[in-house]
Amino acid sequence: MSEQIEEERTLYEAHPSMFRNQPVGFVLTAILCVAVVGIIMMIAWWFKCKGTTLTVTDKRTRLRRGIFSKSITEVWHSDVRNVVLEQTFFQRVFGVGMIGISSAGQSGMEISVTGIPDPDQVKQLIDERRS
Repeated sequence: MSEQIEEERTLYEAHPSMFRNQPVGFVLTAILCVAVVGIIMMIAWWFKCKGTTLTVTDKRTRLRRGIFSKSITEVWHSDVRNVVLEQTFFQRVFGVGMIGISSAGQSGMEISVTGIPDPDQVKQLIDERRS
């Protein structure tokens, strides 16, 4: 008897956006790059954004944080109780926002990440796969 192994398909994967999430902060940090402190702030911010990845597959949503250390939080779509999407005015203009996901097994948000591009698509992908 052969077993069918079902592959998990990645539907969405993104890092938080630096400029589109906080345009004013980005411009101020860029201006401070004239001084060394701005360069250090920009590099730290870049590492934080690149070290955060939100992945939505056809079975689960996973938030991975860290470049040197690692933290992974996963929520299976069948366990999703609530999906929250929040956008400030500027986030709506630039097409980014905050996504929060809670499951039946936890109180509060298990996954919460801000600055994610196209949060409407993320919410729609998760909602379509909830049971």
